[in-house]
Amino acid sequence: MIKISLISVLLFSTALFISCSPIIHHSSDVALPTATQSSEPLKGNIYGAYLAGRVAHIRKDFGHAADYYKIAYSQDPGNIDLLDKLYLLLASKGRIDEAAEYARKAVELKTTNGFAYMLIAINDMHNQNYESSIKTLEQINDPMYQALITPLINAWNYAGLNQQKKAFATLNLLNKEEGLGTIYRQHRAMLLDYFGRNREAAEAYDQLLQDKNAEISVRLLEIITNFYIRTDQKDIAVALMNSTVNNQSLDSLLSHLRQDVNAADPKTTQPVLYSVQAGAAEALFTVASTFRYDEALDVAHMYTALAIYMNPKYSTAKILMADIFEAREMFDDADAIYDSINKDDIAYYPAQLKKARNLIKQGDLQGAEILLESLGEDYDDIQIYIELGDILRLNNRFPEAVEYYDRAIAKAKNPVTLWVLYYAKGVSMEKYGKWQEAEESLMKAYNIKKHFLVLNHLGYTWIRQNKNINQAFDMIVEAYNQAPFEPSINDSLGFALYNLGYYTMSLPYLEKAVELYPSSAIISSHLGDAYWFAHRKNEARFQWRHALQMKDDSGELDIDATKEKIINGIKSEPKLDYDKEQAEQTIKKIRKPVARYVRQL
Repeated sequence: MIKISLISVLLFSTALFISCSPIIHHSSDVALPTATQSSEPLKGNIYGAYLAGRVAHIRKDFGHAADYYKIAYSQDPGNIDLLDKLYLLLASKGRIDEAAEYARKAVELKTTNGFAYMLIAINDMHNQNYESSIKTLEQINDPMYQALITPLINAWNYAGLNQQKKAFATLNLLNKEEGLGTIYRQHRAMLLDYFGRNREAAEAYDQLLQDKNAEISVRLLEIITNFYIRTDQKDIAVALMNSTVNNQSLDSLLSHLRQDVNAADPKTTQPVLYSVQAGAAEALFTVASTFRYDEALDVAHMYTALAIYMNPKYSTAKILMADIFEAREMFDDADAIYDSINKDDIAYYPAQLKKARNLIKQGDLQGAEILLESLGEDYDDIQIYIELGDILRLNNRFPEAVEYYDRAIAKAKNPVTLWVLYYAKGVSMEKYGKWQEAEESLMKAYNIKKHFLVLNHLGYTWIRQNKNINQAFDMIVEAYNQAPFEPSINDSLGFALYNLGYYTMSLPYLEKAVELYPSSAIISSHLGDAYWFAHRKNEARFQWRHALQMKDDSGELDIDATKEKIINGIKSEPKLDYDKEQAEQTIKKIRKPVARYVRQL
């Protein structure tokens, strides 16, 4: 792991990217707009342009922010702070040639931001000006660049100059730094591959595969299998893919890569590392991946943009860029990235699936449904059926949702996936009056995993039905012990205690449920019921009135009965068939909630 003290250098380099602090200042030779000039067009008004840019910046509309800042900068060319912000924003949108132009101006003004030099060097490398790129990178004195980035990029610069000894000697600087050995070995193998030193490359790739401590990414697997196919060793590539264990989150990528490897023709297969620029893109992506965590998101953003600039075909980098946009809630930008991935690329299907999920997050369920149905014409994949089932369930189209859940269940192999599907199917079937079938599905989920969602749903429903009361109460208590801060589970526990006759004991849980989910009509109704028998009748009527004022998303609230309760109260106490002694033992199992709770599915 790279030392944290060095990481701060890169964070500083890109800090202005997100910062929106006022940075306008005035050089002595620039005429300032006066009050009488306020009616001038925005183009001639530094304040208007800057403020418009700042608003766009805050709204994460980085492209327009950069354009407005360009206008402001044209009126204040000595403003180094604005200039630094400008090229960072341009880079974030992939406008690297423009960004490099402004980075050169910043260097002329003696900027201390190392990323300005990085932009210039990558722009030169893109244009095959390798010597200039090397010299520019060597001007950066920051330790992070010297330890990782400069050696990594300059190794590929020397490859562009066909100076193999210097390329490997420069790369070897990484091997001297603690925690960078894996990166060194990966790029050494890629350089050997690029230079056509096939025997050494095969040995280097094999060493990576044999290293039990090294993580082999899908991208590295793609590069290695590509090497074996091109060097008439397709059988090794196929065997390698057949030996990979699918990770659920990577399943579609691995599946499509496996298909491509099996179908590949060694005579026509083109190298992944088809140019020095493509190799440099791998180096830049390595930097981006190293810093892909929340505190260094700006770093990952910038270096991913550079990687795509150097290799526009680089779909793995595009996926990372879209992920970063999603993390910033810039969903339109993410969708545009997903749509830029070619249909014949292994990342096309997962990209479109992620786009569908983005549409769901944005509330465009119809758009997501259309996209998923379109994907379903070409791909028989469980994820499509799961997503469509969820969309249809959210749209209250429960019979259709169940059909897709059944198709997903037929393809599911992982128990984690199965219990979720049986649970979703059971909830959907209950919603359109098929309780017997719903109960069977929920019990299948329960038998796979006693997850708090399943426990809570079954337990609560059985309490409502006056069925299996002691088992239902056990389930609800177990669900609460797993997730003591879930509002629905606090409601279920309070509701169960109320129905068992423990009115005062039920109140803290129902009050907690209302606190956690104040807009739930049914929870307010349950609290009102408990208040009534706890002799807090004014509060009971308040909660019932409150319930009537809210939308009932549960479908359980009886409006006429609630109005009747407001007028006349509740005439009779709840009566359930249960073993009181067993219930008392279950009550003793209720755990006190911990200070903090992290939900884990």
